[in-house]
Order: sequence, then C-alpha cells, then structure tokens
Amino acid sequence: MTARILSIAGSDPSGGAGIQADLKAFSARGTYGMAALTALTAQNTTGVSGVHLVPAPFVGQQIADVFSDIRVDAVKIGMIATGEIARAVAKALAPQAGIPVVLDPVMVAKGGHALLDPDAVAALRRDLLPLATHLTPNLPEAAALIDAPVATTRDEMTAQAQALLALGPRWVVLKGGHLEGPESPDLLAGPEGLHWLEAKRTDTPNTHGTGCTLSAALAAELGKGQSTLAALETAKTYLSGAVAAADQLGVGHGHGPTHHFHALWRAQEDL
Repeated sequence: MTARILSIAGSDPSGGAGIQADLKAFSARGTYGMAALTALTAQNTTGVSGVHLVPAPFVGQQIADVFSDIRVDAVKIGMIATGEIARAVAKALAPQAGIPVVLDPVMVAKGGHALLDPDAVAALRRDLLPLATHLTPNLPEAAALIDAPVATTRDEMTAQAQALLALGPRWVVLKGGHLEGPESPDLLAGPEGLHWLEAKRTDTPNTHGTGCTLSAALAAELGKGQSTLAALETAKTYLSGAVAAADQLGVGHGHGPTHHFHALWRAQEDL
C-alpha cells in the first residue's frame, strides 16, 4: 500500500520550497502527500516580502482531522513561525506515537528573511524536539538551537550534532552545505553512532528549497519503512539529482528551485 506522508509547513507561492516542495518530493518518491498549513508567505525566487500566519488552533485542527480519517506513515514538520503554533503542533502530534517525525527547523529563508519568531525557538526546543525522531538542521539552524557559533569544521559539526541529540530527537541529520570548499557533507548522528554522507557541491544558484526537499524525501522513505541510514542515502541521492538538474527549469531571477521531477520528466522524454 502506498505510504501516506503529512507535511506541516508554510506555503511558497513560487513553488520551490515549503508545502509545495514537500508535496512534489512526496510524489516524486512515490508516496501520497498531505499538507497542514502553518503560514502563507508572499515570496518568489528573489526573497520573502510577507508572512501571514494561520491561527494556531486551526493548524492543530488540520492535523487532527487528517489523523482522524487517514493512516499517516510519516510526518515532516517545516516552517512553524511562532511558539503558539509550535505548541499546537506538539499537542496534535503527541497522541500519534510510533511514526517517524522529521523536523526541519526552518528559521531563515534563502534570501535572509526570518521565518521563525525568536520567541518560538524555546518552544521548538521544549515542545517539538522531544517528539522528533529525526532533526534536519543546516549549520546556522543548529547553531541557533544550541546557542553556539556556526560550525566551520567537521569536528565542530560532530560536537554540535551530539549537543542536538541531547535535546531529545532520536536522530540528527546535520547538513554541511554551509561549509567552505567543494564538498557538501552531511552528518548522521544517532543511536548507531556517527555516519558521514559525502557529496560534491553542485555549482548552481538554483538551490531554493533544498532543505525542504531533503527532509520531505527523508520522511517519504521512512514512511515506506526504510531504515534511517538507507532512507537518508536515498533522499540525499534524490536531492543531488534534483539540484544537478535545477538549471533546466529556468524559473525566476534569483535562487531558482530544484528540479523535483528530474527523473520522471527525463523518463517521459525517453519514451
């Protein structure tokens, strides 16, 4: 039976990040996607110009209604925005033990716009991190969660991943895309120790929504029943292909989106 994956996140009208990226990634990975919105944004590939929040009780109602009717095999959490919304999401998910919950702590958009109220960081740490089976921060997000400088070396990434584990998630996927150099390594830390996933950096400005896409693909693979390491390896390979093909889309004048359907569209062209 097809895995069913729920995204709890904000909307990106330009289609490259947020709910739109999540649903594309779920579909590309062969799963059925569902969505509970936390916020509407006004944005395009050049940046975010506005955010309109969904009332926290209604966020919780969306989640509760999905679970009351549909089997959910995994959850991906993206943009939370406020402490009130974080608490509503935590309350709605608390009864749903036993399924993977991938938390991507979206704090800043690609163009620099803050997407998480500073007051919400404490609520995220206290209410959501203990519910997360998998936490997927980039280096600036990890630093903000543990009140530390941004990691610049692999040793610092290792120390910060272990500090994040102490906050409650079972697994941490610390994304190394902000490191200097030609490599873009990710570090998986969890009950089985540490595992580095290596990758070459793709030279393209079209990386809008990469964090959303990786966490969504990870949730999809976990929802299918893959182990954490296998799911992450599959998700990272998928994202690498989406980034490598991003220039084919030619969308926008800023940081364009990744090509979520690179494999599917190429397969259709080959028919």
